[in-house]
Amino acid sequence: MTKKIATNKVLWIFAIGQLGWSILSGVISNWLVFFFQPSSEEIARGQLEYIPQGAFLGLTAIGMITAVGRIFDAVTDPFIAGKSDSLRHKWGRRIPFLRFAAIPFGVVTVLLFISPFSAGSKANVAVLFVFAMLFYLCMTCYCTPYNALIPELGSTQNARINLSTFISVTYFFGTAVAYLVPNIAGFFMKSLTTEETVAKFGGVDAVKERFGEELAEQITSGKLVAYSNYASAYRITIAILAAIAIIAMLVPAFLINENDYADTTPSKSDAFSSLMATFRNKEFRTFVFSDILYWIGLTMFQTGLSFYITVLLGLGSKMTFPLFAVMTVMSLACYPLVNIFSKKMGKKKLTAFAFLFFSVTFLVTSAAGFLPVPPIAYGVLIAVLAAVPMAILGILPQAVVADISEADKIDTGESRQGMFYAARTFAFKLGQSVAMLLFTSIALIGKGIPSGNAGYGLGYRLTALIAAVLCLLGGVIFLRYNENKIIAKIEEAHADDKA
Repeated sequence: MTKKIATNKVLWIFAIGQLGWSILSGVISNWLVFFFQPSSEEIARGQLEYIPQGAFLGLTAIGMITAVGRIFDAVTDPFIAGKSDSLRHKWGRRIPFLRFAAIPFGVVTVLLFISPFSAGSKANVAVLFVFAMLFYLCMTCYCTPYNALIPELGSTQNARINLSTFISVTYFFGTAVAYLVPNIAGFFMKSLTTEETVAKFGGVDAVKERFGEELAEQITSGKLVAYSNYASAYRITIAILAAIAIIAMLVPAFLINENDYADTTPSKSDAFSSLMATFRNKEFRTFVFSDILYWIGLTMFQTGLSFYITVLLGLGSKMTFPLFAVMTVMSLACYPLVNIFSKKMGKKKLTAFAFLFFSVTFLVTSAAGFLPVPPIAYGVLIAVLAAVPMAILGILPQAVVADISEADKIDTGESRQGMFYAARTFAFKLGQSVAMLLFTSIALIGKGIPSGNAGYGLGYRLTALIAAVLCLLGGVIFLRYNENKIIAKIEEAHADDKA
């Protein structure tokens, strides 16, 4: 039976699902460490240290939890992909997963920020660990089958790039919404007077001893406002965003008939065999190695962004969203150009250029606060620089995987799109695990140094510098990808089909 060609309307409906899960992913990527390993500024504002701080053998509790969560996520990806590829169901191979995973995915995101025991309790670590594992399992159950639909709905080169563009747009908007957490939370916060804040920490002398002269001056002068219900406001906000995310994730699950567009023939290979066959693809291995380095660098940058803004630039956490909004608007402005040029000059050259550009952006970020530039202007500079590679790498990698999976289907005769996307996420989530361990451990360097002193924020600065090096290495590796061979194979097969 001839399958339908998905129209742009169908592709946009599909992209709404990415809006939903990117909100949830963005909340965890940007605010989980911020919430559970708060900086001195956020502690002064009223955030409690719900889990033990410090490190054991150089590793923090939140770092180990997020790293193990990513490893667990990576391991379950091939398993869920295998189940999805081999599923025989009247709704198709992917849609059943999307329908049943969306609500648990949103609910467990909210539960991650609930610490039922007293501040500093080790029991909170155990609770956080359990919900982190559930979060990553739910994320896999939705995202792996979702991504497997990309090459099925994007059945032509133009449709593939269009779909990659659409889901990149919704990903940006979802991530932007996630960055709004402190801004929305502000509506639910109840401020304390300066006197109440100082009394809370035991008086002026205690404030100076704990926070250093510069930060203490902000507290005692009222420039830094503290809140009595800091954590509760964050939790309410995250619950609201999770509800919106669930609705968005259910849109493609109920409005797209997978059987109309996709090959729903179950794969006969078991998950392990399919995964091994996927990694035997030379071009895919090249892509994955570069992708791992990119995601280590990007995850360190994304996790550190709120700290770069609040610690290195000395701006409030509410400035995170305006700066991300600048980056988003600039990036979206680049989307039409990326769409046009990738069709004319190919994906490889643009992607390699984006790696290099991102490396420069991370390098500039590492110097934040050093140069005689107004903090807000420096923040805007970082946002503008990041916009270009974000646009390119937000669109093209998904299309590259779709190309490789289609070429592999031509070679092997087996439809294993789910496993290709799962193998990619398996690899880059391992990279994200490394990134979380690196970031949370390196971030402790200089944490005890009072604001205004030499070495203050050194750990955060080092994370941006390391991200720059890793991104540059990723770009060098990606240059080995043989795009011409992949595209020629696909075009030859399509020409045979038409003949």
